[in-house]
Amino acid sequence: MFAAYAARFSQEHPLDGLELGDRPEPADLPDDWTVIDVRAASLNHHDLWTLRGVGITEQALPMILGCDAAGVDPQGNEVVIHSVIGATGHGVGPTERRSLLTERYQGTFAQRVAVPAWNVLPKPPALSFEEAACLPTAWLTAYRMLFGQAGVGPGDSVLVQGAGGGVATAAIALGAAAGLRIFVTSRDEAKRKRALDLGAEGAFPSGARLPHRMDAVLETVGAATWSHSIKSLRPGGTVVISGATSGQAPPSAELNRIFFLELKVVGSTMGSKEELASLLSFCATTGIRPLIDEALPLERAVEGFTRLAHGDVFGKIVFTVE
Repeated sequence: MFAAYAARFSQEHPLDGLELGDRPEPADLPDDWTVIDVRAASLNHHDLWTLRGVGITEQALPMILGCDAAGVDPQGNEVVIHSVIGATGHGVGPTERRSLLTERYQGTFAQRVAVPAWNVLPKPPALSFEEAACLPTAWLTAYRMLFGQAGVGPGDSVLVQGAGGGVATAAIALGAAAGLRIFVTSRDEAKRKRALDLGAEGAFPSGARLPHRMDAVLETVGAATWSHSIKSLRPGGTVVISGATSGQAPPSAELNRIFFLELKVVGSTMGSKEELASLLSFCATTGIRPLIDEALPLERAVEGFTRLAHGDVFGKIVFTVE
């Protein structure tokens, strides 16, 4: 079957390890696994990290990339895949170690993917395959950050650092729909304008002084924005971090400010199957849809990876599969 896969690792030039071509069909599966015919799969920064060798060993290569997918199960049902395999509260088994697709198991950038049957959820008819494929990683991460970890409610102010990425655009749309006051930062004026169109109340250059302190900050950028995130919080506020695309070692950890203002630093990783089901329902009933920057056939995966690596996206890049 045709697939996009990691053939080798490179820290400096991750796209050098990306190859397109034929890979074996899923085979020799446990009894509680199933094979999904992929119709659409979305691209995440996690796929670039995989090409750098993060979270995966050379022994696992070649590895089909892709965490997220929507498709059709063997009974003809339209479905969405939960990307977390293993111990998520209702794991595959008591000895299964938690991982994402592409870390231990072949991913979704292929015509077919094998997953535990427990990881398959019904796709709401209101969502297209392309829209549904955006939800299991970036949108689920944003959903958990906002509604599970940030401790905010309608009327509270939330700063989203780095408008444009998949998690950031999801947080803007979800937060605005839930009655939160969403503020964003970006170095790019065009991205700030698009964030306002998505429902943000205010959009500012990276590091700019904000109109007031925030109840919470959603942080995925890391080192480049960490100091600004901490300084933007009100006393007792919360910063929720789910990634560090600019690096994990900020010039200043701002420890004095954290303890003196009793700030909370909360980690957040993906979300549960139950949260994904809630997110699917939320999108179907409210009319919110993932912002898709571009949909490309899987055969043009190199184009999508190149745009993501250069930061030239606003929303999600989706690969369609015939």
